[in-house]
Amino acid sequence: MDQAYVKSETHQGITTIEFFHPQSNSLPGKILEELAKEIDIAGTHNETNVIILKSAGDKTFCSGASFDELMAIKNETEGLQFFSGFAHVINAMRKCPKLIIGRIQGKCVGGGVGLAASVDYAIATNKADVKLSELAVGIGPFVVGPAVERKIGTAAFSALAIDATMWRNSDWAMLKGLFSEVHESIENMDEAIFKLSNTLANSSPQAMAEMKKIFWKDTAHWDDLLIERAKISGKLVLSDFTKQAIEKFKKK
Repeated sequence: MDQAYVKSETHQGITTIEFFHPQSNSLPGKILEELAKEIDIAGTHNETNVIILKSAGDKTFCSGASFDELMAIKNETEGLQFFSGFAHVINAMRKCPKLIIGRIQGKCVGGGVGLAASVDYAIATNKADVKLSELAVGIGPFVVGPAVERKIGTAAFSALAIDATMWRNSDWAMLKGLFSEVHESIENMDEAIFKLSNTLANSSPQAMAEMKKIFWKDTAHWDDLLIERAKISGKLVLSDFTKQAIEKFKKK
């Protein structure tokens, strides 16, 4: 399993969208594009009542932006294009009329925290530590910030964003509201996901769609906001500080 992919399948009203990248489930532009597309499709799929978002493997849920692609960005236009990929995924999840369950089996870094914050109900294991590492490489969690802040509040978001090298454990993440449940094993997590997804698959689609509108109230401006945030990241990624910092991270 060395080739990156995004795939989805639907069974009994449950659509599972799975992504994989050999570099700790990082997110290059192609993966982001395909994730947004699959979420959009599932949102309009008549046979889908609930969505499960998951990554492959049993360690890292998502390590965030692809360092290789960050290093390859040559100008602000390319920077905007890359970081807009995160905006498109978050907005797809926000606007999807189906409830999305997140399967968080391991660590979340940067954009991975953004994904976890953008699902409607995150079920994790006790190995799912979280970190917003962007400032450590000279950028900042600008695009994912609104999603993370919405879920855990300004104080907790600020703490994550400022201390960019510190891991917070799964108990911290659940206490702050990022995770809805934390389980001692992958097996227990998957059992909980199975039970909830099957319950939701047999619930009223109209009621769930109306609930989702309420959960995401006051976010209609995110179509523009997240692109503006992507412009900031797209400019900062060109700095010598960021290039050097990413090189150091890649050598670890």
